[in-house]
Amino acid sequence: MPMVVGVVAGVAVAAIAVVIGLFKLMWRVAEPNEALIISGSNHKTEGLEAGMGFRIVTGRGTLVLPGVQAVRKLSLDLNETELHVDCVTHQGIPLKVRGVVIFKVGDDFVSIANAGRRFLDQQKLMSERVHNVFAGHLRSIVGGLTVEDMIRDREKLTGQTRAACGTEMEKLGLIVDSLQIHEIEDPTGYIQNLAMPHAAAVQRDARIAQAEANRLATEAEQQSFARMAEATRDSEILQAGYQAERDKAAAKARQAGPLADAGARQEVVVQETRVAELEAHRREQQLQADVRKPADAQAYEKRTLAEAERDARISGAEAKARETELAAAAEATRVKTAASAEAEATKARGTAMAASTRATGEAEAAAAQAKGLAEAEAAKAKGLAEAEAIKARAAALAENQEAVVAQQLAENWPEIVKAGASAFGNVDNMVVLNGADGMADMFAKALTMGGTGLGLARQLLASMNQNGQPVNGTSLNGVASPPSQKVPVQE
Repeated sequence: MPMVVGVVAGVAVAAIAVVIGLFKLMWRVAEPNEALIISGSNHKTEGLEAGMGFRIVTGRGTLVLPGVQAVRKLSLDLNETELHVDCVTHQGIPLKVRGVVIFKVGDDFVSIANAGRRFLDQQKLMSERVHNVFAGHLRSIVGGLTVEDMIRDREKLTGQTRAACGTEMEKLGLIVDSLQIHEIEDPTGYIQNLAMPHAAAVQRDARIAQAEANRLATEAEQQSFARMAEATRDSEILQAGYQAERDKAAAKARQAGPLADAGARQEVVVQETRVAELEAHRREQQLQADVRKPADAQAYEKRTLAEAERDARISGAEAKARETELAAAAEATRVKTAASAEAEATKARGTAMAASTRATGEAEAAAAQAKGLAEAEAAKAKGLAEAEAIKARAAALAENQEAVVAQQLAENWPEIVKAGASAFGNVDNMVVLNGADGMADMFAKALTMGGTGLGLARQLLASMNQNGQPVNGTSLNGVASPPSQKVPVQE
């Protein structure tokens, strides 16, 4: 009996050990940071569609049939991936964004199922996949922002990146616990240049503040030194004042007698000086009355007489010039009238010639007679006009010879200049020195050579007799007067 009991007990113990071993082999417990994915039988999990083919267990134990079901673990721990992304901003400025993404598989069954389907055998590649997702979206978001936006509002960049990646991370069964942008590198120096004005302003304010502090400290030191010097000065002044008072009292006591003598002598000198001043003043008044006033009167008389004489000479010269001007104007008017008369005569001759040309037959004789009469009248009028002109010029010459010579030179000045310029007629090339001054000198010499007409005019005037008649048939113009001819008249 005891032996049977022992065997039974041994069998029972063995059976219990086997049951315990089988239980341990079939019982799986999910740790708090992992999820058990059991596949091999059709299961329905809450929140998942039926017939998914696997079961998810988190935070508890479950029985698994070895050989029939497979149990694998999916880590729910936090993971992180470093972001090193080269981006280009909306301004076209290349930047390097450095950051970190902390993520994990979601705690709900849907997230665990999505992550299990994608990363169960590739959990080590999870960080790389997440990096690729965030890098793509980060480049897209940075491309729509400016550098200033990224610097001033990094939270905006972080929020937009998380929002853009949220849908894809949900499909992967992952959730983002944290996204941090650590650093924005600027290889072009754009950010540094943006900071330069602010840094310069801060540096300027710091220097100004330091200079102001130094100024205040210096002023305080100077005021302290000034107060010390003022106290020293006051003390020395008081001491010197006391000493001066003592010295003054001693000197006054010593000089009482000499001061009295000096005061008496000073009063005498003052009185003598006053007498000398009165004597000098009297002499000055006497000199004014005896010398200066008579001399001023004589000077005023001489100055007044000289001014009156000068005004008389000026008035005479102006009257003479006016008389010469009026004579020249009268001569010019007379010459103009003579020229008009000659033009009318020439016009009459032309009219007569035109009438004789149009006439035919018997009218030709009458036209010839009319032409002869017209020419005779014209010649007579011309002769009378020239005689009157000669007579007027002779009268003008008798009154003012210089005015007549000036008029003759004015009328014939083109011919005189032409004669002077003929000296250069045979010159092919001419080199003029001294620029514009050289040209002015050359033309002045040419006009001087042409001025020989002045001598010719004076010779003509000298050849005239006292009655104003030209000698040897020479007129004032220097041209021989033609002899008077009679014009035959056909009857």
